[in-house]
Amino acid sequence: MALASMTGFARTQGQAGAWHWTWEVKSVNGKGLDVRLRLPTGWDGLDIPLKQIASRALARGNVNATLSMTRADSAVSVTVNEPLLRAVAASVATVARDLDAPPVRLESLLSLKGVLEVSETQDSEAERGAVEAAVTDGFERAISELVAMRAKEGAALALVLNERLDGIERLTAAAEANPARRPEAIRAKLAEQIRTLLDTGANFDPDRLHQEALMLAAKVDVREELDRLVAHVAAARAMLTEGGAVGRKLDFLAQEFNRETNTLCSKANDVSLTAIGLELKGVVEQFREQVQNIE
Repeated sequence: MALASMTGFARTQGQAGAWHWTWEVKSVNGKGLDVRLRLPTGWDGLDIPLKQIASRALARGNVNATLSMTRADSAVSVTVNEPLLRAVAASVATVARDLDAPPVRLESLLSLKGVLEVSETQDSEAERGAVEAAVTDGFERAISELVAMRAKEGAALALVLNERLDGIERLTAAAEANPARRPEAIRAKLAEQIRTLLDTGANFDPDRLHQEALMLAAKVDVREELDRLVAHVAAARAMLTEGGAVGRKLDFLAQEFNRETNTLCSKANDVSLTAIGLELKGVVEQFREQVQNIE
């Protein structure tokens, strides 16, 4: 399966009967899958089946889809409620005569509630079903286009992530080969510090010096951290090759990379090893930032 990004955009449009429709679908990063639909009034019945379509194609991301619809023959029929109009006109005429008031104009009577009934052209059940089917099909095509765009961006992200893994691998090898992490180097450095103190006149037991050097060597040993970094790189590469919805797993690995790198820096007994650790932290952070875009 291809690696997919969580960001993308798609647009489809079409016509069914008297209706013109347009879908605009966009997605951004999200911890899970959240599909939000904006449907015109009267089309809310499509909400659940459309969300089911999206959930079958997408695993993660905040997805917003907007449906716009216009009717080509927006015919409007106007009906006059004549019995009501005549009754109101008669009553108004009687009151006007009794009060010696001027007659009421017809347009005033027509503005009364219930006198004029305005209604738009209604689709038949078959016509409505055909439009809903076309709109649903258009949504499926939009989701397919969105998936294709996310896959294209995912392929580009895979290249970037592999480059970051190359950097982590290179720096891990540099830490492995760093002379400062070898026990004899630690012992020599400690001995040098002790000789400096001995020059001041203090007394130190050579055997105790040897023991302290061994303890310090064990304390600053980063063998375990380097082995884990190598294992995490291999696991990350396997996930990138596998593809699919591996974003959560890669995010967990990014945290593990960061944890091992922090430990490496805290154990570093030489400025050269610290420098490698700090550079490694920067590459790991770049890896983590890019992983946030993966489905």
